[in-house]
Amino acid sequence: MIQRIKLVKTCAATSTSTRWFCKEIVSCLALLCLIACTPQSKESSIDQTLAFGVEKVKSSANMITSYDRMPRRIPAGETEWQTVGLHDWTSGFWPGVLWYAYEASGDESLKQAAEKFTEPLAIIAQSTADDHDIGFQIYCSFGNGYRLTGNEAYKAVMLQAADTLATLYNPIVGSIHSWPKKKEFPHNTIIDNMMNLELLFWASKNGGSQQLYEIAEQHAETTRKTLVRSDFTTYHVGLFDTLDGHFIKGITHQGYADDSQWARGQAWGIYGFAMSHRETGRADFLETSKKLADVFMSLLPEDGIPYWDFNDPDISHAPKDASAAAIAACGMLELAELLDDPQEKSKYKSAAIALIDRLSTDEYLSRAQNPAILLHSTGHKPKGKEIDVPIIYADYYFMEALLRLRKLDK
Repeated sequence: MIQRIKLVKTCAATSTSTRWFCKEIVSCLALLCLIACTPQSKESSIDQTLAFGVEKVKSSANMITSYDRMPRRIPAGETEWQTVGLHDWTSGFWPGVLWYAYEASGDESLKQAAEKFTEPLAIIAQSTADDHDIGFQIYCSFGNGYRLTGNEAYKAVMLQAADTLATLYNPIVGSIHSWPKKKEFPHNTIIDNMMNLELLFWASKNGGSQQLYEIAEQHAETTRKTLVRSDFTTYHVGLFDTLDGHFIKGITHQGYADDSQWARGQAWGIYGFAMSHRETGRADFLETSKKLADVFMSLLPEDGIPYWDFNDPDISHAPKDASAAAIAACGMLELAELLDDPQEKSKYKSAAIALIDRLSTDEYLSRAQNPAILLHSTGHKPKGKEIDVPIIYADYYFMEALLRLRKLDK
């Protein structure tokens, strides 16, 4: 206790940035002491990690004052979020993190911050569709906001966004054109796009056209037949002929090689097909999600967290991707809720818990290093971008996984 008092006195005389670090250190030491000194049930452990996440989110919210700028990454060696504009594909995750922190804590200041960062993103729904990421941008922000508040204005934005996203659908191919700006590709569909179908499914049930449901279902079916390989690994990108719609080939963009297994892509598939089963009841979507999860689990290294690409030839020095672990955990918790067989439910829930537990260790939690929640995510290694750094969507899916697990355990 004497050492802690000395630390607080020292902090009082330092600069603003140093005081932030000292405050974080004191907060983390107190939390660590509480965890170490108290016998932990699984439920209380989840609550402790959520409390840590909430404090981190509040700290970040105090540092970011421009509501049209969203935190995306903390570059190596730095201690502040690097922000991006509203049209960046990751822009919806920060408002989503705020909504999750509010859900976890009931803190009204977090709700107010979530509202302020959510509202500027309405421009995405009103714009011409540039790519498939409208789902990430709008469903993670307005979707969580509507779920938690019932704000009818949020619902209107979501319905408009779904219609905007649907303009990218190509009926000849049977899928949404993921990256229309990438002119070097013909019609392309990426595995990430599975996640954006949730906006279309939701809209079709909440006042939107039935056609939105049909587009989402057909996109999932096309993805299942083309981007999912026979061994239930996944391609990142599928290329299609624009005249007759036939599948040309699968390639990578962010993975190591066209035939390698990019970890985050496999995680998107697990979650996306589980969600598609939830919305359609289709057994083939459920089976696909299960088999993708089985492959993901079989490829995990001894420490339980995926490398950025499971086939990196220099695997012993390959960076990890905490975001892939968090996304996969959410997907497997979704599976656990959908399955009827008790053994299967336990299998996927236990696998998700193992990922969450590993991410909840000092190796992956940021503690006092910076204002993010998680360390060690990898965004785009082939381009040398965001390698082994905190990334906002890792925090988003980690908070979601914790909240999902807390609900399952109640």
